[in-house]
Amino acid sequence: FCDSSVNQQIIKQMRMRAGAENLLKATSNNKVKEMVLLELSYVNSNLQLLMGQLEGLNSSVEVYQNTQETANIPLIALGLKETKDIDFSTLFKDFILEHYSEDGNSFEDEIADLMDLRQACRTPSRDEAGVELLAKYFSHLPLMESRFFSPSRQTGIFFTWYDSFTGVPLCQQNLSLEKASVLFNMAALYSQIGTRSDRQTIAGLEEAISSFQKSSGILNHLKETHTHTPSYDMSPAMLSMLIRMMLAQAQECLFEKTALPGIRNQFYSLMKMAQEAAKVSEIYDQLHQSMIQTPIKDNVPFFWSTMSQVKTNHYRSMAHYFAASALLDHQLSLSDDEDQQEKTLSQVYDRLPEGRSPLDILKRKDERERIGKAHIRRAILGHEEALRIFGLCHHLNKLEALQEILKASHQRSLNKCSENEDEEEFTDYTEAPDIISKTEHKAEMEVPATTKVKVTDFFQRLGPLSVFSAKQRWTAPRTIHLCPEDRDLGFTLKGETPVQVVSLDPLCRAAADGLKESDYIVAVGDTDCKWMGVSDVMRLLKDVDEEGIDIQVISIMDSNPPMPTKSATFCGNLPKTYSMICLAYDDDDKNPKSRKVTKKSSFLSWGLKNRLKSASTLSLPTADHSGALPWNKPCPTFPSSSTYNDSALY
Repeated sequence: FCDSSVNQQIIKQMRMRAGAENLLKATSNNKVKEMVLLELSYVNSNLQLLMGQLEGLNSSVEVYQNTQETANIPLIALGLKETKDIDFSTLFKDFILEHYSEDGNSFEDEIADLMDLRQACRTPSRDEAGVELLAKYFSHLPLMESRFFSPSRQTGIFFTWYDSFTGVPLCQQNLSLEKASVLFNMAALYSQIGTRSDRQTIAGLEEAISSFQKSSGILNHLKETHTHTPSYDMSPAMLSMLIRMMLAQAQECLFEKTALPGIRNQFYSLMKMAQEAAKVSEIYDQLHQSMIQTPIKDNVPFFWSTMSQVKTNHYRSMAHYFAASALLDHQLSLSDDEDQQEKTLSQVYDRLPEGRSPLDILKRKDERERIGKAHIRRAILGHEEALRIFGLCHHLNKLEALQEILKASHQRSLNKCSENEDEEEFTDYTEAPDIISKTEHKAEMEVPATTKVKVTDFFQRLGPLSVFSAKQRWTAPRTIHLCPEDRDLGFTLKGETPVQVVSLDPLCRAAADGLKESDYIVAVGDTDCKWMGVSDVMRLLKDVDEEGIDIQVISIMDSNPPMPTKSATFCGNLPKTYSMICLAYDDDDKNPKSRKVTKKSSFLSWGLKNRLKSASTLSLPTADHSGALPWNKPCPTFPSSSTYNDSALY
């Protein structure tokens, strides 16, 4: 896992490098330049060492697989992204008081529960319970965003996450980075569950397959829903590579599941396993090609790309070994289905050596042996290449189990070659044909149901989220005293929760006491009714006596900015609201150079009162035919606002 101390050292070195680079650009002194270049080389050397430490930390789970006494090739797991602690307390309390006009201190427990949940997500358990914990917090994020993150203002809360590959911190004030990072950690956790599975049992292999498929599904979901996350480890190119890696490991586990019960020493079974192994090799080769592309190759751990190369060669060699065993150990007999073997062989090869057909190879013993020996030679060369690449990476050298598997596979191919060696036979340089990859069980991306956990809003006491959100602003609760007149309160109610006042009689007592049309009723007496419907509130108001009852109401505040007085075009929250200054001129002045233009107090306006009406409704100044006012010329006809965009000037 990414150690915070390593992250801090990386940040320090990067700041030093940035300062040195700026000094190098600014100075013209050659002696200073020499000193700065020396310092830069020292800082870059330190950064490389720190990146190596970070790479080792991020691969610690993969090394864990090596500690098990198994005959399985180790798998790679993603490290969890790290984050800083955040104290929501003060800012959320202030926001509740300012925005919802409620006592923020009364929500101390809810805020503490949210902070505890986030803190627990930093160190989740490496099992399904840990994934569910992350999923629970992820499901709370949209609720928290709706409650406290207004689109028109910043909250002052900074979410900081460290890049899992470079260790560089990234900070944002919105929840986009938080959501993306939690999703990434869910995928990482599934990859760790996959590497910890016992791959010596069918149940363990099925768990590993499912975990890697779920990891790839979450990464793909992250790639599709958070396309502009400015973090290198969550860039589209990196996520595409990680998806390939998870699917490659799932396919490898599917191969192991097929081989675990034992491979029957029959022609069809061996050829089937040859194609299955070729499929694993093909997927790892595609993974390696994506790892060496820019910009991925600059930051992807070196041992990842080395491991993919090792597995590409290892499984390709296994494919040739199985094909060789099928051809060398099983001669066509009278009891064999000749047509079926010919069909199988034709599906294994996309091409054959010139002049040979599948039936010739099957019937002629010398041809069968020649092609079989060619396969075993390719298997030996592939295993030797896998061992050579293995020796190039010091991280892989720590994995003794992997080295033992590669050596054992190499020795098995050498033994097969020696068994079929004829000292009197001339050296044959026939090249074994490529094996067509094929699988009966392809690894597929799977989005787990845990990404959508149903949770209870911590702040549901604030009221229904559809109404009481950060997008709206409210007045402080006002107390209205209701006294029925002939059992008539003077208004009706509508809506679901909370209920809204409509059809208010302006002459009723409630209106005189300050009740307004469209007010929301949040309390009747001592009963909170933010979550009550019309029938429930009417039940509370039905038996009001002559003394009446107090209700608490709130009004929505108009969050639109005031109309500008000297703006030709105003584009705000109101639909098509304009204020335009009309300029009067004197038609009697024939000289355009000496013509004076004076501002008048008259306006053409789409007013606030008519903001929901057609934008073509005009309030024009009255024309004065006496000549006292310079409106002699006819006013030009203004087209409907729909023909202009918001940036048009009149």
